[in-house]
Amino acid sequence: MKKVITRFAPSPTGTLHIGGVRTALFNYVYAKQNDGLFLIRIEDTDRERSTKKYEKDILDNLSSIGLSPDQKPINQSERNEIYTKAAEKIVESGNAYWCDCSPEELDKMRNEQTAAGIKPMYDGRSRNLGLERSEKTVLRLATPEDGDIIVNDIIRGEIKFNNNELDDLILLRSDGTPTYHLCNVVDDYEQNVTTVIRGEDHISNTPRQIHIQNALGYPELEYAHLPLVLGTDKKRLSKRNAATSLKEYREKGYLDSAILNTLARLGWSKGDKEIFYLNDLIKDFDIKEVQKAGAIFDISKLDWLNSQHLANLSLEDFKNQLEPFLEKLNISINDHHDVDLLIQSMRTSDNTYSGIAESLIPYYREIESYDEKAITKFIKDKSILNSLKDIFVNIDNWNESSIDIVLKEFQTQNELSVPAVNQPIRIALTGSTKSPSLGLTLAIFGKEKSIERVENLLSYV
Repeated sequence: MKKVITRFAPSPTGTLHIGGVRTALFNYVYAKQNDGLFLIRIEDTDRERSTKKYEKDILDNLSSIGLSPDQKPINQSERNEIYTKAAEKIVESGNAYWCDCSPEELDKMRNEQTAAGIKPMYDGRSRNLGLERSEKTVLRLATPEDGDIIVNDIIRGEIKFNNNELDDLILLRSDGTPTYHLCNVVDDYEQNVTTVIRGEDHISNTPRQIHIQNALGYPELEYAHLPLVLGTDKKRLSKRNAATSLKEYREKGYLDSAILNTLARLGWSKGDKEIFYLNDLIKDFDIKEVQKAGAIFDISKLDWLNSQHLANLSLEDFKNQLEPFLEKLNISINDHHDVDLLIQSMRTSDNTYSGIAESLIPYYREIESYDEKAITKFIKDKSILNSLKDIFVNIDNWNESSIDIVLKEFQTQNELSVPAVNQPIRIALTGSTKSPSLGLTLAIFGKEKSIERVENLLSYV
C-alpha cells in the first residue's frame, strides 16, 4: 500500500490565516494517523505579492504551533524548469496547443457569450490551427470536449463534472511562465502526494487539475474538500468579524493547544468530547466525519476552550507563559510578596493571558483610575468604608478565614447585603468590582496595603 503523503501549500502574500491553520492541521493529522508524511510547499509564483518575510512568518508559526513538515519545504519560484519540461511533455502528447488570441478578442468573445446567455469560457478557436510558439502565444490544455470527470471526495462523496463545461485553461503564459494549475499538479506528483486536503473553494479546480494529471500520465489522487471557515455572520471569515491571522490570536494570549482544539472542531465533532490536544486528534479525528456545510468560527467558543486549556496547566507552566504578557505591561511577575498565591488566585480572572495580565495590574501598581459607575452604584456614602477601615486596623490575625468571619459579622450586625459590604472594598483594592473572593483578595494585598487603599478611595470620594 502506498505511503500517505499530504501537503499544505500556502502563498506567502500575507500572515498565516486561521483558515489556513485549520487546513494545515487536518493535513497533518491525517498524515500522522496513517503513518505518513506531512509536507509544505510555498506557492510563491506571484512575484509581486510574495515576500520572504511572509514565508518566514508562515513557516515559523506552523512550526511553533506543532505542525512541522517532515521534509524541507519547497518553493515553486525555484522550479520553473521542471514545470516547463512538463508543459513540453503535454505538447508532445498532443494534449496542448498554442493560442494567439489577443485580450481584446477574448473580451469580445466573452461579451458575445454573455449576451447570448451562454457561460463565458474560451471556445477553443485556436485548437486546430496548428500554431507555432511565439512571443504572442499562450499554451492551452486541450480539455476533452465530451464525457465527464468523477471525483470521489472523502468528505462530499461523488462529485461529477461535465467536460463540456470546462474550457481550455492556460498552462504557460506568453512570457513562458507556468500557471497555478500546472505548478500545482507537477508539484503534487514530484512530492509524491497521495491525498489533497484543501478548502471547498478549490472544488472547481479539481477537474482541471485531473485533466493535467491525465495528460502527463500521473496517478490519481485522493481528495477531501473542507467546509469554509465562516464568521458569525455566516460569511467567509474576514477582519470584519474576527481577527484572521494566527499571530493575532497568539499575541492576545490564546494557547496554541486551544487554537488547534477550536480549529479542529470547525466542521468536525466527537460526541460530547470537547477538549482535544494534538495527540488526541491523531487518535480520534476521522476526516469522513467532517461536515459539508460551512463551519462557524465563534470567538466565545475559543474563549471557553482556552480557559479549559489554561486550567490544565501546572502553576509553574502557567506562570512561565504569563510572564511575557506581564513584561509587555512593564511588570515583573516576582515583584509581589506572595506571587504563587496571587497567580493561583487570579488564573481564572480572564480567558486569555493578555486579559489576565491586565487584571493583575492593581496587584503590582497603585490604582490610576476607579470604575466611576461602580462607585456611583455601591458607594452612596463613606460610612461603610470608614467602619470597615476601623475594623481592619483591629484584625490581628490577617488571613482569609479570619477576614471572612469579620466581614460576615459586620454584614449581619448592620443588616447589609453582601455586595453593599464587599464591593466598596473591591473598588478600593482593585479599582473595579472584579477580584477573587474578598477575604482572599484582602489576604493577598496584606493588612497595611489594604488599609492604605481604603484610605485612598475615601480621599477620592
